Amino acid sequence: MLPLDIEVPEPARAAAVVFKDPTPGPTRFTTMDSPVGELTLYGDGQALGGVLTPAKDGSSRHVPADWVREDTGVLADTADQLRAYFAGTLTEFDLPLAPAGTEWQRRVWTALTTIPYGETASYGELAQELGRPTASRAVGMANGRNPISIVVPCHRVIGADGTLTGYAGGLERKRFLLSLEAHGA
Repeated sequence: MLPLDIEVPEPARAAAVVFKDPTPGPTRFTTMDSPVGELTLYGDGQALGGVLTPAKDGSSRHVPADWVREDTGVLADTADQLRAYFAGTLTEFDLPLAPAGTEWQRRVWTALTTIPYGETASYGELAQELGRPTASRAVGMANGRNPISIVVPCHRVIGADGTLTGYAGGLERKRFLLSLEAHGA
C-alpha cells in the first residue's frame, strides 16, 4: 500500500545546451521569411551565432558589409528547423550554437535553453536557479542581449507576476511566439 502523503516531484527542466566558442573568420549569414518578419541568421560556418528579428518598426536588420552570404550548412539547417518550429512540428532545436557574450550572459543563455517548449519562467526563477537569487535584473539584462532569439528561447521569460515584459523583438512578437507554443504544445 502506498502512503497518502507522496509528493510528486516537479518535472525536471530540459538538459542545458552546451555552447561552442565562435571560431575566427568571416561571419556568414542568410535571411528567411517567417511569421514574425524577415529573420537574419548568422554564424561562423560551424555554429549558429545569432537570429536577428526585424527591428520593432518592422524594418530588416542591417547586415555589415564584411559578412558573407551562405545558404548552406548550419544556416540552412537553422532555417529548416525554424520553419518546422513555426509550423508547429518542432519543439526542440538541435543545432550547434556559438553565441558571443560574457561568461554571465552565456550562463543565463544556457539556463534559457532549459525552459521547455510551451512553458515560461520568471527572471527571479532563473536568478534562483543560477545561484544568484537577487540578480533578477542582471538576468533580465543578459536575456535582452541574447543574440540567438527564438532558438535560445528568451521569449519564454516573463515577469514575476506572469506579465509579459521586455523583448528585444517587441512584445507583439513575444506574445505571438508564446501563443504559437501554447497552441502547439
